[in-house]
Order: sequence, then C-alpha cells, then structure tokens
Amino acid sequence: MPVVIAVAVPHPPLIVPGVGHGREREIQPTVDAYREVARRVAALGPDTIVISSPHTSMYLDYLHIAPGPGARGTFSQFGDSADGSRVNYDEELVTELCRLAREEELPAGTAGERERDLDWGVLVPLHFIQAAYDDLRATGQEPSSYRVVRMGISGLSPLQHYRMGQLIARAAGRLGRRVAYVASGDLSHKLTADGPYGFSPDGPVFDKLVCKALGNGDFLSLMTADPGLCERAAECGLRSFQIMAGALDGTPVTAELLSYEGPFGVGYGVACLLPSGPEGSDPDRAFGKAYEAWHAADMERRRAGEDAYVALARASLEHRVGTGRSLPVPDGLPPELLSRRAGAFVSLTKSGRLRGCIGTIAPTRASLAEEIVANAVSAGLHDPRFPPVTAEELPDLVYDVDVLGDPEPVEGRTGLDPRRYGVIVSAPGGRRGLLLPDLDGVDTVEEQLRIAARKGGIALSEEGVSIERFVVERHR
Repeated sequence: MPVVIAVAVPHPPLIVPGVGHGREREIQPTVDAYREVARRVAALGPDTIVISSPHTSMYLDYLHIAPGPGARGTFSQFGDSADGSRVNYDEELVTELCRLAREEELPAGTAGERERDLDWGVLVPLHFIQAAYDDLRATGQEPSSYRVVRMGISGLSPLQHYRMGQLIARAAGRLGRRVAYVASGDLSHKLTADGPYGFSPDGPVFDKLVCKALGNGDFLSLMTADPGLCERAAECGLRSFQIMAGALDGTPVTAELLSYEGPFGVGYGVACLLPSGPEGSDPDRAFGKAYEAWHAADMERRRAGEDAYVALARASLEHRVGTGRSLPVPDGLPPELLSRRAGAFVSLTKSGRLRGCIGTIAPTRASLAEEIVANAVSAGLHDPRFPPVTAEELPDLVYDVDVLGDPEPVEGRTGLDPRRYGVIVSAPGGRRGLLLPDLDGVDTVEEQLRIAARKGGIALSEEGVSIERFVVERHR
C-alpha cells in the first residue's frame, strides 16, 4: 500500500503559537483536529510525506515539483522570530515522479522557477506533524525520519490534478515507499462580510460541498464542482484535494471530517482518509474514469444547448483550426445576425478557466455574424495572454458571446454596477481598457475599474481619465 494515509488540512499561520500568541485558542477545534491527524501520520511512520500547497510555485499549465535536496522556511513574515525548519526532499521519488509524468505526457516536473523557501502552506502542516513526532520521542519511542516531496497546483483541469495523484501512488509503489499525502488548502475566503475578501453566498455553499465530500469520501463531487462557484467562493484548496483524490484512486477508504469552522471569514476543514482495503481494489472509486464520463456528457449537453450566436463562434474557431481558413458566413442564421451591426466579445473557457477573450467595442464589419466569426478566431488564436488553441483542446472549450450595447459616459463611480454594466476606462493618448460585466470573482466597482484600467496600462489617478459603462446581451 503506497499511500498509507491522506489528510486534508488548512494552513492559517495563526494556529502556530509563535504567530498566534494565544489567538490560536479562538479556533481550538481546528487545532485539536490538526493535532489528531498529525498524530495519526506520525503513528504510521511514513517514509515520505508528499505535500501539495497552493502557495508554492504555481503555473497555469504546469504542475511544479520542488527540485533539489531540500529547503527551509520560517514564519518570519507573520512575526515569528523562531529559526524555522528545514526538510530534506525525497529526490529519488521526485525523479521517478518526473519520469512517469514525461511517460504519461502530463505537464509536471521540476522545470521552471528555482526553488523557493518553504511556504506557509507547507510549514503549517509540518509544524504539527513534527510536533507529533516529538511527542513520540518524549514517550521513549524512536520514530523513523521522513523526507518530503513538495508540489504546487496549477490551472490545469481537475482530471490532470487527479492524474498527478495517481502518479504519486504509482511512483511510491515502484520505489517501495510508504507515503503520507498531505493536501494543504483552505476552503472559502468569503464567509463573512468582515473577512479578508468580504462575503459571498457561494462561500458557505462551497464549504458545505467540500466538507461533505471529505467526510464521506465522494471525490467525484470534488472533481465536478462548478468552477464559477469555486471562483466566487475564493477557495484555495480544491485542486490540492483533487491531487489527493488521485493518490487514492480505486482504493476503498475510511473517511472522517474531524472539524470545520470559519471564525475569521475563511473556512478551515480537517479530514483524514485511511485506506481500508488493497490499492485499486474498488472500481467504484476510480473517480478519474467517472469524471471523464461526466465531462463528456456535460460538454455534449452544453453543445446541444448553444444558441445560434455561440454555435457560430464555435464553428468559426473549429473551422479555422481544422482547415486554416476563415469560415464563410453560414446559411440559415437568424436574421438579426445578418442585419445587425454591433461590437462583440467572444470568451473561451476550459475547465472553468479563461482560455482566450477578444472582442470589438464598436462594429468593425458588415454584420454581427462576421464580427463573431472574426472575434472567435482572435480569441482562440491571437489572445497574447495564451498560446493558440490546439485541435486537441477544441472539444473541451466553452464559448460565451457578449454583444455590446452603446457605451455611455459616467461621472466617477456613480451609476456603476459590476453585475449589470461593463466598463471602459480611457486615458489621453488612446489607452483604453475594457472589462465585461458579471464576471466571477469581480464583485465591487473598485475591483472592476482597477482591472479595466490595468488592462489599458492606466492609473485611475491620472488626469484626463474617463469612464464609460455599457450593457451586454450575453449568449452562452
């Protein structure tokens, strides 16, 4: 059994006494549950502790594994003057994991950013685990030492995070390692109005979903969680939990949610999952395969429900990628697409994350249909923030088409609403930034204006800055 225990834990530095200075008692249930899962890890004496953290090196399209012999870290940025700790990495397991990732064509490995100090997403779990080892030694026992594999999360799909967990179990099995998997991650950061990110009604909904999944071992719900809900909840741990789920692929488990609370506006959940049968012996827990079936059905449902605007955008990009030529305006379109002229934006998402967005503020072509045909290609192939869409990605893309109304000037912040209106921020010299309305994670006027201004290279404090608002007709 390569994975002998898996735990999902939060990482608030406050619960470390040198940081909290007594405030850790305000979340005593979390502290007590943390100590218990750390005790269980130490009692099993794993060879290696694999930790995924949202606060280590993170890339949009790559799962980063920390390289080198080891690293150290402190809580000094949180006011703790202690020397901190150092861990030794399991370089052999890292090497095997990277080899398997290359073999399976999973974008993961040690390339990219050079090694950084240990982040608090790693330091907080290790603080409790090391304390549990110290407690064993205080009773006269001599637990074996452990090494660490540390990795980040990414913008890749739930299935690719799950596959990363599968490779961890496979690499550990090939090397004869007994691994404890630690999925470090907080839940929603939007549980209360006075929390770090304010309140969203989706925050408690997300936390309930995750706590239920961790408490009963239903990992499929962690894979299929609505990306919009996750974004609005401002979570940070879901992809870490998805890797953990893959590490237990096909394995029966005893799942237990030891605690949950959110006293500071952030959700903290502690869960323990213990294998209760042989690795891979339960086909009903092969959640990677279940997710693939769910995803295929979901994409078919979405495609079947597309209106003429969205279907035209999809047809345009697929035709261009497949043939290298622009799509002629098809016959049989609704009359308004042929007779109307308007600016339009085409947005592409993949696994709930933006994959491209290009549009026109005012009409530039003879018809709205031609506007959509051209902008769909630009969104897929010419958005400078992303590499061009490949043919392999096309089945996984979700399209939105926003038809813009005429912009109207506004004075200051009066009359703005990020749910109802998009904004255009303009500055002398032709600089201009636009942001569409009703975007997940953009909840305030100030945030909407700041993002729009940044896109145009504009400081809102500049002289001569003007603001316009517009409504959109959204097709999805």
